[in-house]
Amino acid sequence: MKKLRNHPQSNQQENSPKTVNNETDLCSQTDLEFKREIVKILKELREDMNSNADTLRKELENIRRSQEKLEHSFAEMQTELGAVKTRMNNAEERIIDMEDRIMEITQSGQQTENRIKKLESNIRDLWDNIKRANLRIIGIPEGVEKDKGMENIFEEIIDGNFPSLKDTGFKIQEAQRAPN
Repeated sequence: MKKLRNHPQSNQQENSPKTVNNETDLCSQTDLEFKREIVKILKELREDMNSNADTLRKELENIRRSQEKLEHSFAEMQTELGAVKTRMNNAEERIIDMEDRIMEITQSGQQTENRIKKLESNIRDLWDNIKRANLRIIGIPEGVEKDKGMENIFEEIIDGNFPSLKDTGFKIQEAQRAPN
């Protein structure tokens, strides 16, 4: 191999930059040319790998930034979701309280209505009892007051029994029929 190195043609090949395109060219080269070509290819590969590594580092850094932004956004969303859940729970509690209050008011209203009806009934009973103690006319058949009217019946009774009270000007204020 040393013989080839000293060969002038091989020196020319060593000094001229030459790219090897296929395996047959590599096989036809001298040992030194082959080594130089391999070193050159390795340098190119290293440069490509370094540039690819730099690109990958930049992309990785961009991905990390995006991930941090997403994590931050996710944390904000979780916080907002927690706040919304809290507000929703508070609203549900208020709705339940309002429903209970409506039920109480409805029951209270029904009790009040029942109480009013009972009191009205009591007032009617008392009124009927109070009217019962008023003047009763015995001896007049039922239904006559409808034909003649209550005022006319009283005037006839007063005229027949008390002729001297005729001109006094008694007036009937109210006349009602009490239940038996």
